[in-house]
Amino acid sequence: MMLSVKDISIGYNGRMVLHDLGFTLERGQTLAILGPNGVGKTTLLRCINGMLKPKTGAVLVEGADLFGMRAGEIARRLGYVAQRSEAGRMTAFDAVLLGRKPHIHWNASVADLKKVSAALDQLDLGHLALRYIDEMSGGELQKVCIARAMVQEPSVLLLDEPTSSLDLKNQLEILRLIRHVVHEHKLAAVMTMHDLNMAFRFSDAFIFIKDGRVLHYGRNEDLTPDMIHEVYEVPVEIIQHRGQMVVFPRLERKQEQEALTGRHAHGGDFHTHNTE
Repeated sequence: MMLSVKDISIGYNGRMVLHDLGFTLERGQTLAILGPNGVGKTTLLRCINGMLKPKTGAVLVEGADLFGMRAGEIARRLGYVAQRSEAGRMTAFDAVLLGRKPHIHWNASVADLKKVSAALDQLDLGHLALRYIDEMSGGELQKVCIARAMVQEPSVLLLDEPTSSLDLKNQLEILRLIRHVVHEHKLAAVMTMHDLNMAFRFSDAFIFIKDGRVLHYGRNEDLTPDMIHEVYEVPVEIIQHRGQMVVFPRLERKQEQEALTGRHAHGGDFHTHNTE
């Protein structure tokens, strides 16, 4: 088992945030952590990365106890891509080179520099290696962060809202890239997301968290509309379209009729304007 999270409970400021959460993940699999805002998705990732210690429970990486490891060992085993990355005044090459820090004993070797160059090339960033990251677009900066995590050579990749604030084109590019990296390097990946359709397209399994607890956990093919309704309190339908699962809100009967007749929900007519 690549990653095993066992009965994790986390609390601070006198309040429990997560209760008895657990899941397992095999090599080459991606897990999507889903749920409303503020349920503790980022807190869970920070715990798995060793940044927060739980009140109870354990995290095992390839069978080894995470909380018995030193910081350098954790960094060699887990790569973490935060939701918001600081864009300091450094080049893309130097930013990615930071990912080699857990492996560098004194100075970066020729092998370290080659790994950085290879990661930049793999993510189509080679031509931007000497550009300052505070001059990059959101999509380019996110690629740099993923490249930095890649050169850590981790067993597990943790990504907190990896497509946050990106346009649709960059969302698809980043998620395809993550999937490729996970499969090619035989990693396990855990990512928090809000977009259900993107999550189910680019993951193998899911966890729904609500009120600090796992409400549903399973493989994507096990998903039902009732699960989503229970988490988000919105009725939905699920269809298969060209081999992909598509989730969309289910309109009430009155809304369906109004949509079909072109009537506004408050009784007014929809109007179209000729822009030609």
